[in-house]
Amino acid sequence: MAKITKEEELRQQNVAEAVSKTELFFKENGKLIYGCVAAVLVIALGILAYNRFILQPQKQNATEQMAQAERWFQAGEYQLALEGDDNYPGFDDIISQYGSKAGAAVYMYAGVAKLQTGAYEEAIALLKKYNAEDPILLGRAQACIGDAYVELENYKEAIAWFEKAAKTTDNAFAASYLLKAGIAAEAAGDNAKALSFYKTIKDQWMQAPEAMEIDKYISRIQNAE
Repeated sequence: MAKITKEEELRQQNVAEAVSKTELFFKENGKLIYGCVAAVLVIALGILAYNRFILQPQKQNATEQMAQAERWFQAGEYQLALEGDDNYPGFDDIISQYGSKAGAAVYMYAGVAKLQTGAYEEAIALLKKYNAEDPILLGRAQACIGDAYVELENYKEAIAWFEKAAKTTDNAFAASYLLKAGIAAEAAGDNAKALSFYKTIKDQWMQAPEAMEIDKYISRIQNAE
């Protein structure tokens, strides 16, 4: 039989003490521990039940109800898309009833529809809630916010949102947003800023359709100086 060294004996004593302390802890706090575990299980089961029996059905209902509103939107019937009719709800009612459960797209649809019908402040509020992960769609929503600010003649905010849209998209679509930013800067009387946007299009986005006539915008400012 192998002889137990002092180091091994000490290690075994330490393990025995640790086990003893653990057993004592559970003996003294067992009810509290099991109560906490039970509470966590109840919460977890509650979340699962909510998702399955409440949240998912609500999302399904919202998606189904949005179908007609989307068709009106695609047809350019923006007011009808927002308000609905006697048979189908519009985006306003869907947002009121379901909120974000209807999905991020409802804010984009409703925001653009508000923009098209002249409700610019409401359009801004709705579009700011749009949080899609797709950079192209998100950039489009940000640009629409800029359009709404232009209509409100708040050119400073408009420029900021157009710039944000260009950075978010970071592809050929960025040129169109930079062009909007330049036009807004001109409207604000800041020709130097406008010129910087136009030159960025010329230098970085030569393949974009906006670049084909960008020299016209650049010459207009340079000739005015």
